[in-house]
Amino acid sequence: MAWLQKRPQVSDPTMFYTVGQNKTVLLVGLGNPGAEYDLTRHNVGFLALDEFVSKTDGMDDWMVKKDLKCYFTSGRVGETRVLAIKPTTFMNLSGEAVQAVAHFYKVHPDQTVVLHDELDIDFGQIRMRVGGSSAGHNGIKSVTQHIGENYGRIRIGVGPKKPEKIKSEDFVLQKFSVEEQGQLPNLTREANAILSEYLFGTELPHDTRHFIV
Repeated sequence: MAWLQKRPQVSDPTMFYTVGQNKTVLLVGLGNPGAEYDLTRHNVGFLALDEFVSKTDGMDDWMVKKDLKCYFTSGRVGETRVLAIKPTTFMNLSGEAVQAVAHFYKVHPDQTVVLHDELDIDFGQIRMRVGGSSAGHNGIKSVTQHIGENYGRIRIGVGPKKPEKIKSEDFVLQKFSVEEQGQLPNLTREANAILSEYLFGTELPHDTRHFIV
């Protein structure tokens, strides 16, 4: 796993800011706003991005951007300018916030990575890819409708459904089980490593990671 690099100390912050304009990325965590959705499977994108922001030197505190329909933070990780958002539109309209931020900061889809829950992937796995279908995920469907499909996805497994006959929308809005909650620190640690590798590399790998220990 990659370790997150601490922000270098420089005597002239303005000069460092200028040098750091080489690369800008937009990280998006999907979920629903409100304390009642904390620790629900559908909010694992929020959870993973919150942990990344809190553990990464150089990232500012979250702030509400009503005009951009999101919680917003930014900072610098190495040479990369990082914008991070959590849409406040609720899941099904997530693309509105992603489009607003991408347009305002002139970030292209291929500089955007979305973290989200994936029911078709078992809990314990995280898969990465660029592009592809929504697989029935309404948040991803909304993002694709607003910026196209050529963006990175970090797909965090929350399946399989238990019991099998439960409606998918009901299952993902349930909180993680006690056993699953015990594995969440490993989940966020692996997600942080993936984001670190991406920020210090050139592209999101097409890969599968396992985090259960």
